[in-house]
Formats: sequence, structure tokens, C-alpha cells
Amino acid sequence: MKLFYDTVHQINIRDYSQEQVKAWASETMDYEFWHTRLQSKLPYIAEINNEIVGFAELENDGHIDCFYCHSKYQNQGIGSKLLKHIENIAKARNNQHLYAEVSITAKPFFQKHDFTVVREQQVERRGVLFTNYVMEKYL
Repeated sequence: MKLFYDTVHQINIRDYSQEQVKAWASETMDYEFWHTRLQSKLPYIAEINNEIVGFAELENDGHIDCFYCHSKYQNQGIGSKLLKHIENIAKARNNQHLYAEVSITAKPFFQKHDFTVVREQQVERRGVLFTNYVMEKYL
């Protein structure tokens, strides 16, 4: 939860307003919701010296639900390694493609890894609108 919160507030703030990041990652996060979510999603975790520096969730249909890298470990290859791991898992599951709803901030990373924009969209979180992108990659 802290990695998610810190990344949104320290990295995504570059492309989203203060109001948007507060709605996206509230200061009063629901611990029970996250505990249940993490147990059901079973995210893949990247660690350095026992510190979680990234996590990603891959659903059975190839949907990447969450994909976050620690704010202090951006641009160090962690996201690329995590994505490669997800791609290998998806291929082993015989998924034909991966797809995700990607923030403005993450769009260049996913484009660098051969994802293409399907469409731009507006999503709402806690009454606040956000722009993000549905992106996909055929395996």
C-alpha cells in the first residue's frame, strides 16, 4: 500500500493534479480492502535487499491490473524485469495478448515495451475524473 501511495503521490503527480492523486491514492487507504485484494490477486513482487520495489498483478485473461515501481527505484530496469516476468507467465498460460489501463505517466514505459494505445479514456475515482489509456500488446 505504501509503495502504491508513494508512487502515485511522488511520480504520477507530474501528470495529474493534486486533487487527482488524492482521489487515486487517498491518505485514508482501506487496509482491509488491500489485504483482501492482495490475497486474491497474488501480485508478482520485485525486491531489493528485502525491500519491495515493485509489484504487478496479472489476471488470467492477460489483464495487468496494477503495475507500480517504487518512487525511489524508477528508471533502473525493475519495471522492465517485472513486465518480462509477466509476459513469460502470460505466454505459459497461452494468453494471446496483454492489456492494461495505463496512466499518462506510465504510457511511455508501456510504449517502449511494444504496447499500443487502443483508446484514451476518462475514468472516475472518488468523484474525480482522470485520463488514462487502454493499451495492449500481442504476444
